[in-house]
Amino acid sequence: MRLSIHSKLFLTILIACVVVLIGSHLVVQWSFQRGLVELADAREQDRINRIADRLVDIYRRQLSWAPLIESPGLWVSALIGRRAPLFELGPESDRFDRRPPWMRQAQPEPGVWPPLEALDNLRHRDRPVPLDLRLMLLDADGKVLYGREPFIADARRYLLELDGSIIGELALLPGPPIPESAELKFRATQGDRLWVIALAMTLLSAALAYPLSTRLVRPVRGFQSAARSLAAGDFSARVPAHGGDEIARLGRDINALAAALEENEQARRRWVADISHELRTPIALLRAELEAAQDGIRPFNRNMLDVLHSDIMRLGRLVGDLYELSITDTGALGYRMEETDVIEILAADIDAFRRPFADAGLRLRFTGTLTEPVMLHADAQRLSQLFRNLLNNSLQYTDAGGQLSITLSRQGRDLIIDFQDTSPGVPPESLPRLFDRLYRADTSRSRHTGGAGLGLAIAENVVEAHGGTISADASPQGGLWLRIRIPITEYTRNRRKKHARKNYE
Repeated sequence: MRLSIHSKLFLTILIACVVVLIGSHLVVQWSFQRGLVELADAREQDRINRIADRLVDIYRRQLSWAPLIESPGLWVSALIGRRAPLFELGPESDRFDRRPPWMRQAQPEPGVWPPLEALDNLRHRDRPVPLDLRLMLLDADGKVLYGREPFIADARRYLLELDGSIIGELALLPGPPIPESAELKFRATQGDRLWVIALAMTLLSAALAYPLSTRLVRPVRGFQSAARSLAAGDFSARVPAHGGDEIARLGRDINALAAALEENEQARRRWVADISHELRTPIALLRAELEAAQDGIRPFNRNMLDVLHSDIMRLGRLVGDLYELSITDTGALGYRMEETDVIEILAADIDAFRRPFADAGLRLRFTGTLTEPVMLHADAQRLSQLFRNLLNNSLQYTDAGGQLSITLSRQGRDLIIDFQDTSPGVPPESLPRLFDRLYRADTSRSRHTGGAGLGLAIAENVVEAHGGTISADASPQGGLWLRIRIPITEYTRNRRKKHARKNYE
């Protein structure tokens, strides 16, 4: 049988409450019984002290135990605290007989205590022996006045003193203290009430656990509904998330996931629309040229072939950029990481672009604060692709008469490469979107220059594959400032140390 999370939570809370109640009941019952035993012990000790006082008073009258030995009733009266010897009052009716039960069944003899018939009767009924039958009396020399010799060895002794002199001892047979009847009745009553209270608290726990579990599960049901909506394609679904507990944080995480899915879906739709638009334009131009040739409007000559070839090349570059971007996004682009001199690669790419920059009327400057090679654990081919994309981006979009300044520096464990060109610049609101696919800032960086808005997106993927970051900002020279930050790892430095040690050796 499968239980819902509501049922599991309800049973968990209820079982926890029941376990706590049972444990509390057992602890309370043990403590209560322990308290009764301690109370009975204290009362028994108090009774022993009073009996000792009465026996000392009897001894003080004649400075002898003779009156007590001659009158067993006086001994019993001293034990039970009666003024007159009970055995000398004569017969009493059962209705007014207030003597202890054991006294009605046994007649004490001088010097013999406790009565065996009373002990046998109590043991036969499996009842504890009262204090009256467990006390024995010895004189100062240890002679038994009231008692039995076989019982003396196991008895606990209490000294009887008169004016600082020892006049005798009380010997107490071992045995549990007997609570009074009121205490026994109270214990029985309280035990029953404790079980009733435990049952009532269990029912109350169940009554409170059900709405509590319902309240705790309610957000989970909202999460389930939102998850179903997201699975069905409704990325606008959200769940209420209030508070700071784990369920609230889970709700915020689900909302963040939904927002990311919604944003990705919108980006995917924009991506498909932009690609369709980018592909539609060269295809429409090719179609128009071919239809014009078919209709005889334009002659099919070398000029027309050059136009068709130009459109096909542009379409091929767009498809190639889209393919390259897609494989960098999915991680399918292969990287061969090895010790690579960044300065050497960047200098070679800059030299390759000096002629195109000069033909476009642009100046190309390369400066740096580093005087030694900078070795990175990187893919030389992909770094060259990155640099050439950025050089080509400035070549296409920088106005004639401007320049591109490239600076290489180091900050801590990071290598910094700055590309700063001159006007035209990029509006501040467009800077965060420069690395989006197929995005163009304005008409100054438009389709007529041949770009499809994919170069910076590819550059970002290459930088991130090397563990770095690339950012865009306004250049102090009036154009665009691109900063690349690539970490120089400890692995690279260790490799360099080993390589230097090997060359030295």
